[in-house]
Amino acid sequence: MKLRIRRPLLPTRTRWLLRGSRYFFFIIGILALGYVGFTLLDARLYQVSAKRSLESQIVENQIQVKKEHDLIQLKPAIKKGDVLGRIDIPRLGVSVAVLQGTGSRVLRLGAGHIEGTPLPGEAGNSGIAGHRDTFFRELKDVRTNDEIQLQTATGLFRYQVDWVKVVAPDDISVLAPSPESVLTLVTCYPFYFVGPAPERFVVHAHKN
Repeated sequence: MKLRIRRPLLPTRTRWLLRGSRYFFFIIGILALGYVGFTLLDARLYQVSAKRSLESQIVENQIQVKKEHDLIQLKPAIKKGDVLGRIDIPRLGVSVAVLQGTGSRVLRLGAGHIEGTPLPGEAGNSGIAGHRDTFFRELKDVRTNDEIQLQTATGLFRYQVDWVKVVAPDDISVLAPSPESVLTLVTCYPFYFVGPAPERFVVHAHKN
């Protein structure tokens, strides 16, 4: 005759606690898996949204660049007499508009941009001429390190005088191209000479 060993019965309260614990941990596991799944899905959706946003930004930037390029292409050609900017030399009290060209009418109205040289404010050696008995008369007192301000539609450019010299009228070496942004002011010389002046007074300045 076999003897059966009976396991002691757990108290009813303990059985309920164990059963409740199993349900509790099961629910916790489901919630944990749900949280992980939600996090991964949210990250995936954000990446899709971010990619679309970036693509949109690229397209907008390309459109903006194209618009700017088209505006440059459609910009009307500069004509003689057009106002290009203004030159100021604070220490000398010089303030004169810069026009396109160096014809007699232009130089009566202001300083003139020498054709064939870069436009004022652009890279290279920009040449500007003026009459010695009007707008450029005060250049006779210019000094090394004087500041020359050039205001154009694209901004304010500041230059510092490097040197001053007198050259022959046919000496165009002072207008030679430069890898740096420089400004060359030219006027007739001597300043108080009666009649056509035999020489040219040149002021050379570099961009700060």
